[in-house]
Amino acid sequence: MVVKKKTTKVEAVVLDEEKLCQLIASLSVDGGADGVKHLAQTLQTCLQLTDAVQQIQLIKKAGSQLETLSEEDAGEALDACLNALSLIYTSVQAKNPLRRAAASALSSVPECLQGRAVDSLSSCLSDCLSTPCSEQHPHTVDTIAACLDGFHLGERCINKLLRQVLKFICEVLQEYLQQNSGLAGRHIAQAQLMQSCLAAVKTSMLVLQRSQGAVGAAPPEPLGGLLSCYIHILTDEEFIQAVQSTAGMAVVLLIRSVMGTGDEVASVVSSLLRGSAPGLDSPPRWLQLRCEALCTSGRPPGVALYLSHGALAMLGWKGSLPGPQWEELLLLVPETLLGLDVSVKESSTAMVVARVLTLWSGAALDCLQEKSGLCPPSLQVALRGGSILQRHLLEHIYSHWEHPLDGVRHQTRSLFHNLLLLHRCTKPADSDPADSDPASDPYVAELTRSLLGLEWHMRGKYGSLGCLVELYGAEHLLGVQPRLPSLLLDLMGDQTLAPYASDLLERLFVSHKAQLAAQESDWMELWHRTWVNPLLDVLCHTRPEQTTYILDYFLPKLLRCSPSSLAHMVRALQGAPPCRTGPSSSRGALGALMTCLRAARAQGVAAASEESLWGGLIPLSLLQQALIHKHDQVRMDALGLVCESHRSTEVLTSQEMDLIRHFLPPNLNSQSPGVRQQTVSLMKKLLCRVKDSSQLLQKRLVQERRAEDQRSLDQYRAFLCWLSGNLLEVLLPGASFSKCLLSLSLLNLLSQLFSFTAEPGLFALGEVVTPTHAQNVLNCVASNFLEVKQLATSLLSQLPPSAVGLQVPETMLSVLRAALDLSTSTKPYDSVTAAHLLHLLLQQPDLIPVLLRCDPGLDLQIRPEASRSLILELNALAVIRLLLRRLQTELSGAEASLLQAAASFPLYGRVHCITAVLQRLNTECLSQTEQWTGLVSELIAVCYRMSDVVSPVVQSSSPEGLIPMDTDSETTGGLQRILQEIQPRDSNDFFNSARELEKPEGDDQSQAQTQRTPPLNADGEGYRVTAQMLLVCCWRSMKEVAMLLGQLCQTLPLHYSNEIEPTHPGLITEQQVEGVGLYFRQQLLQSRHRGAFELAYVGFVRLTDMLCRSGSRNLQQLPTRWLSEVLEEVKSSDPTSKLCATRRSAGIPFYIQALLSSEPKASSCSLLKATMKQLIALASPAADRSTDASTVPQVHALNILRALYRDTRLGENIIPFVSEGMQAAVLGFTSPVWAVRNSSTLLFSTLITRIFGVKRGKDEHSKKNRMTGREFFTRFPALYPFLLSQLEEAASTVESDSGHVTLHPSLFLLLLVLSRLYPSPMDGSSSPLGLAPFRPLIMRCSRSAVYRTREMAARALVPFVLVTQIPSTVRTLLQDLPAEPGPNIQQNHIHGALLQVLFLLRSFQADSHRPLPAGSGIGEALRQRMWLASRLNSCLVTRGAFLDVMVCLCGSKASILEDSEVSALRQTALSILMASELLTSDSSSAPLGPGSTQYLLSLAQVGLSASVDCPDLWRGAEQRQQLLDSLLRSPLYEVRELALESVLRKLHEEEGDEAKRRPLWLSETTVADLTNMAVHERHQQCLAKVLQVLCVLGSSSELLWKDGAKTLSQEEVLIHLLTLAENFTHSVELLCAAVTLASQLVVALVSSDHQDPGAVVCFAQWGALVRSCSAEDQPVEVKLMVAKVLVTCSSTLMTNPQLPLGLAATVSLWSSLFTLLQDEDQEVRDAASDFTCCVPAHLLSSDVAGVFLCPPAALDLGVGLLCEMFDLWGQLGAGLLALTQWLMGEEDDGDEDEAEEASCLDEEDFLFEKGELNLWAEPLQWVQLLHRHLRSLLARLGQNQAVNPDQVGRIQTQARAKLLASQQALDRLPALPQFCCSVALARLTLRRRRAELVLDLLHRVQAAGSEL
Repeated sequence: MVVKKKTTKVEAVVLDEEKLCQLIASLSVDGGADGVKHLAQTLQTCLQLTDAVQQIQLIKKAGSQLETLSEEDAGEALDACLNALSLIYTSVQAKNPLRRAAASALSSVPECLQGRAVDSLSSCLSDCLSTPCSEQHPHTVDTIAACLDGFHLGERCINKLLRQVLKFICEVLQEYLQQNSGLAGRHIAQAQLMQSCLAAVKTSMLVLQRSQGAVGAAPPEPLGGLLSCYIHILTDEEFIQAVQSTAGMAVVLLIRSVMGTGDEVASVVSSLLRGSAPGLDSPPRWLQLRCEALCTSGRPPGVALYLSHGALAMLGWKGSLPGPQWEELLLLVPETLLGLDVSVKESSTAMVVARVLTLWSGAALDCLQEKSGLCPPSLQVALRGGSILQRHLLEHIYSHWEHPLDGVRHQTRSLFHNLLLLHRCTKPADSDPADSDPASDPYVAELTRSLLGLEWHMRGKYGSLGCLVELYGAEHLLGVQPRLPSLLLDLMGDQTLAPYASDLLERLFVSHKAQLAAQESDWMELWHRTWVNPLLDVLCHTRPEQTTYILDYFLPKLLRCSPSSLAHMVRALQGAPPCRTGPSSSRGALGALMTCLRAARAQGVAAASEESLWGGLIPLSLLQQALIHKHDQVRMDALGLVCESHRSTEVLTSQEMDLIRHFLPPNLNSQSPGVRQQTVSLMKKLLCRVKDSSQLLQKRLVQERRAEDQRSLDQYRAFLCWLSGNLLEVLLPGASFSKCLLSLSLLNLLSQLFSFTAEPGLFALGEVVTPTHAQNVLNCVASNFLEVKQLATSLLSQLPPSAVGLQVPETMLSVLRAALDLSTSTKPYDSVTAAHLLHLLLQQPDLIPVLLRCDPGLDLQIRPEASRSLILELNALAVIRLLLRRLQTELSGAEASLLQAAASFPLYGRVHCITAVLQRLNTECLSQTEQWTGLVSELIAVCYRMSDVVSPVVQSSSPEGLIPMDTDSETTGGLQRILQEIQPRDSNDFFNSARELEKPEGDDQSQAQTQRTPPLNADGEGYRVTAQMLLVCCWRSMKEVAMLLGQLCQTLPLHYSNEIEPTHPGLITEQQVEGVGLYFRQQLLQSRHRGAFELAYVGFVRLTDMLCRSGSRNLQQLPTRWLSEVLEEVKSSDPTSKLCATRRSAGIPFYIQALLSSEPKASSCSLLKATMKQLIALASPAADRSTDASTVPQVHALNILRALYRDTRLGENIIPFVSEGMQAAVLGFTSPVWAVRNSSTLLFSTLITRIFGVKRGKDEHSKKNRMTGREFFTRFPALYPFLLSQLEEAASTVESDSGHVTLHPSLFLLLLVLSRLYPSPMDGSSSPLGLAPFRPLIMRCSRSAVYRTREMAARALVPFVLVTQIPSTVRTLLQDLPAEPGPNIQQNHIHGALLQVLFLLRSFQADSHRPLPAGSGIGEALRQRMWLASRLNSCLVTRGAFLDVMVCLCGSKASILEDSEVSALRQTALSILMASELLTSDSSSAPLGPGSTQYLLSLAQVGLSASVDCPDLWRGAEQRQQLLDSLLRSPLYEVRELALESVLRKLHEEEGDEAKRRPLWLSETTVADLTNMAVHERHQQCLAKVLQVLCVLGSSSELLWKDGAKTLSQEEVLIHLLTLAENFTHSVELLCAAVTLASQLVVALVSSDHQDPGAVVCFAQWGALVRSCSAEDQPVEVKLMVAKVLVTCSSTLMTNPQLPLGLAATVSLWSSLFTLLQDEDQEVRDAASDFTCCVPAHLLSSDVAGVFLCPPAALDLGVGLLCEMFDLWGQLGAGLLALTQWLMGEEDDGDEDEAEEASCLDEEDFLFEKGELNLWAEPLQWVQLLHRHLRSLLARLGQNQAVNPDQVGRIQTQARAKLLASQQALDRLPALPQFCCSVALARLTLRRRRAELVLDLLHRVQAAGSEL
């Protein structure tokens, strides 16, 4: 995209009148030389002009005239001219081109006259420096800086006035420092001051740099003053970092300027860095005193950071160092910076640390790279890889490479790169320089190995590996890890890792290509094998959604690197079957081909032409298949291939337009938001191509008149007309939300690019739009979806007015009345519709007469000849007056009866419309200011009145609970009574007493009578009200009031005046704004309803944003004042306070959040810092506080802190307070008050998310949400001692000899935090922040008596043990277990140790970088403690845990033991199992008691490992088979279920095997047991699992069913399964398994040669079951199962020429399939669409045979296929009638008309109506599709297959009756029914259309019959 360059603002020279007259008079030269005379005249003319551009031209002319002067021309006249130019130069603003022109003119003065020019400029500059006015100081500072910016004369002036300049800057800085202390709370003024201060410091540095020689001789007073100012800035934390960092550089620069560049400078700077006085002897006394002031012990830690930055930036490091002090300083800087790592809290400061460290590494490289021989050897050793400094720097890198700030991560990567360069530059002198192999460098080799060994979720490793590739080449990494390309491609499915992985991949393949090309000639094939083939494999076999980022990030880079690889990709992918490669969930070879071609097309590698698409790489049919493919991403890639182009002017071919016509109809109804967004984006690219290329074609047509250009333009016109017409026609009543959204988006796109005006033009799209189309778009405004409303409203304003018809007064009046009616609807979304209708009316010039017709009492003026903007303003003013007038009337009614208002005219709709109208205006340029000022006052007053009416409900202590939540209209009397009791007087007395409702006075009977009688409104009509209506009316009214007040404050110009400034006119006053703020304060602090205070918060945020930006000083200081007031109120709150301490403190956190968020991020955030300190002090428990008095403030503080930590707008500014917040949350758990513990829990959860990030997967313990211990404790250093001390305290309570369970309150939290940490790669035992001290404490926690604690401790231990340390840790844990049973054994200790062993072993097996098994002693330790698994151990829990450890070691996964040890352990485990209670025949020996089931399941796991999971690894086949049979016959259902799950999992793993046979590990006996279980099993889960197993077995081979010894026939089994399915419809799993297995039997029976006649009855029963299971209200799992069943039997049953099930049952199956193809769930539709690949290929055309189609295309294909099947079956007549009945719809009830009318009238009775179940299906489109195919079926009808005329007549009679009834019902609907009863309108329109199509079809049938 081309961005227009920002133009510089040019302003004319502005001088006061007196000075201007004097200057012009001085330029009046009568005599003298002609050159000077002409020059004076030029300048005189220049000053008299007011146009800045002309002034610039004249000054340039003056510069040319100056060049021609000589020394003889000198005199007073020339001095006057030079004075004028100097005055111009010093008067204009810094960036004004006039200043550059004046500087250029002055520089043109001949050398002989330059002295005079310098004197003149110096005089003007001196006058500026002497100006006492502080407002001119920024301008003067800019002028000084401009003099030194490439302006030689200006530099001479500064040197001449050096003392005065330095004194001036010093005074300016001192004034700024003084002003800063008085600007607290005024953020805008403070920010401006910071910018001025920064400019002054930078200018002073510029002066010092350009006056190096003169500075040394300058007097010390100004220099000392400057240094004092710099030091003040450095030590004052109120200054922003940019100013402090610049001041740090200025300090070093000043020292260098005074002392030169000798060794003494380095000594002084080193002393300043250390903060110690020794070393400050050499500088002058004045300098020494000020430096000593900077070396105080209490200085902020940032001082050393900024001085380090200054030392690196201001001292020269290139070449040899001047002395040893410089070497010491160079090594001191990183030491100082690394010391700040732990003390730095702010992320912005961490950013500066990272940047300065990178700067240091660059300086160190500069020292080394000049001449390595000049560098001292000690320095080379210190900087070499492996040195102590390098190790510390690597620790810093590992701690910060995943920092939340991008800048820190980037600087960390740059530092790593520079460290590698430093290592290369400091190699020992004896190393061979020719030996550049990195593998021979032990440091690089070890670094590479350790980096590759880290987890791939660590984003920092990618950049470091990229540095290694950059310096040492890709072959180095590929040599260490050959599978690196595949590993990185697997990571591309993760959105968070894809950018890093793709960047590393690019570096790798580019480097590899360069290395291979340099080594050998025939290298391309090897490069393709390494990089392209793995890519194609991933694209073909992985789910499309997992490869999105490959297309976005990786593939374009690969093609840019090697464009010729496209041909290789196409050859490889076309060689595979197009859609058979990979599983059904993958995109296959066709999808992969589209992906590659799309990326190539976007890169300009392949182009399209009329002759061949994209160089003839693929046939057109293949692209057509891809455009209607089942998978979204394949379709999007194919569309991208058509739409995207390297050139926007590339002409569209007719083939490309045909492809769009092929793509669009079946893809408009896409349920996926991502697909819709991509479709719009790609179509936009295509339409932009049309627009740009049509302009090119028009230009060529004028120049060359080529016929093909005219043909292309005609094709464009036809295509755009087709596109517009098609998109408008699909917007029918009942169209799905997704289709409306996509169609309207594309139509808005067309209107933006081509417009729908009715005027003739190249593409006259307005001709396409008919009034019916415009009506369809207007119907969309009534949609319940906001996006559709917005798009439809926007489009209506673009359509031709003649088609829309809103300019007709009657139409306008009906729309206005509809909008006014909707604005009082009880349905909230109706008010949004009303707002959009009013927006349409605002643009109509004749709206005001219509408004007067609607309400004659309005005082409105009609102005016939007004501009468009004035019309909009007057209309808006009139509409708001109308709405306000009606609102005031209704508000009076609400004050009398809120119940009547809630039922008849809820107030919020009117207010919403007023807000929406205001949003359409540009409030900065309103002309009717008097009217608007009065209107604003009225609006604010009405808002306050509304709030007073509804606030008693939302401010009650339980707004939901005190109002009965029911729908019985008889309770309205009770509601009235309750409303009388609700007053805003509730308090936090939940600690003391509960309120009770007062009993009703008067006679109970009369009271009951009152409740049963509905109240009457003003017209005497009864109205219904529900509690839901009342509550919604109240909180939505509060919401709309807040939004309106926020809108008024944010957008209206403010009327204010400051002390010395003139009054600023506006429409809203300071007092009104402050009043609105106090209103928001009351609502946020007292509202209890979440909807009310959350939405009041939105309005308050608008207000606070406006306060900071306002010019009023009073308003700027309001947030600070309000904040201090509310904090004081929180501190003093108690149980009698009005502040709500329940509901998470209700609106209090929102109030404080809004105030703090308004503080600019770039400021010092003093408000945030002060508030956080107070809140953390309140939230932390204190020993000296009494519990009752401190509980409420502590709860408030915890809740407020939670809200602030969650607020993303506070960004990284909140991070410094995370440590204190975590401590408050953990300590809050020790409180005896439940409210404190509850709030602490919420705060802790928020902090976990804030620290470790939002959970990125379902796994609670995912490695993506973890952090190294070093990184965690580096970022939050205060938590290290806190967590350690807390864990010590908690661990000390775990072991108790008394036998009592002691659970430390915060132990769970501590273990939860620690379980998210893991060791750093550099974390050694000597690390000050290492995790080693935590390990023994966690191990001690595993001895707790609480099971959950032991489990948490085991999980928390795993990350603390490196994978290389796991074997030794496991051995230690096992050796601590007792070797034999004894009396003093602690089973809790044993269980905790075994859990830790188990979790460590699982971690070891999951780690891809585990070490090879070696003699670890684990096997021996296990053998010695085998008694724990036997009956000698009385505790079943520890027995089971020991068995779990054995299963982990004996299973198929990699073991920590050697093979011989594993074999012996397996035999031991088998012997334990055979002797266990699980397999003994004596049922009385079965263990009972705690853990018995768990123990038996652990035993079963051993048996399943031996018999199912990995039987080949265990010996004794007979024993193994006996094990499985015993487990399946176990009396415990848990064991049976576990065994069945294991068998099922194993069968699914083996499903891909080509041999269709029973697995060897399943004997006939086992299969017989399974079939027997299917008949007799009583446990539902087990029965479902058995049936699932038999489904898998039955799909591969025929089953022999056994019932004990009896063999069952297939018919008997089918009957049994159908009975099961009908009896267990409530069990989804069982129903799915039974129907699937029954379907397999039906297919087998149909396929068999001999059929039992009784089976036909079963077939009908099965068909009815399948039909019922495909119903819309069935669970998704059931519908998915039916879809798979229908797909499986499509070739055997549904397209069988023999019609085995009979016509009716077969048509019923097709009906079920079509129902599923229109299901709301996309997964169901996709599963049903797979039938296209299972239908025999000869029944389909070659283009779609065996292709996965999208559901709309599959539906169209399916109906056409069914019509063909009718012909094949010889049932054309019967088929025609059956499909006609589908077209007709279900049989109508006799009272349907009345039901429809009642439904329309009662539509208002329900507040939140539940619409149609299916939001995706489009019945109108379905009946049109049926009608189209029925017409084609009718064309095949011959004489021998005539349709029964009686049936035709019966259907015709029904259709006529339906048509008449639906038309009458439509006629009875009110005007614009789409807005008041849209559901009824859609339903009746569908009924009418069905009847019309049926009658049309039957008329054709009769006509065809008469012809025959």
